[in-house]
Amino acid sequence: MNKAQRRQRIKYRINKKISGTTERPRITVFRSNKFIYAQIIDDVKGHTLVSASSSEKSFSSNPMTKVEASKKVGQLLAERALAAGLKGVVFDRSGYLYHGRIQAVADGAREGGLNF
Repeated sequence: MNKAQRRQRIKYRINKKISGTTERPRITVFRSNKFIYAQIIDDVKGHTLVSASSSEKSFSSNPMTKVEASKKVGQLLAERALAAGLKGVVFDRSGYLYHGRIQAVADGAREGGLNF
């Protein structure tokens, strides 16, 4: 089993326990080698409510490390979520370890005002 298959199995195991409702949607994170993407999903309706990523134009203007960019993505996601009227969420780490960039997204979202 390679690394991608292992992460996929962990992701399925997590998604059996975690689902986003209309009251408490789910934050899911995708990490590529260069960028990080986060979105808030209502699993009941199957809609993405809010999204943010480090590939947006506002991130390309000033150089920063990947962890700093991840924290800023979390803060931007929280800002957009609060504007959409969302306060409580459930965090889905998508099979990644809660460490480094994934933890930075969560910390940034908490600092931005989201509760999870």
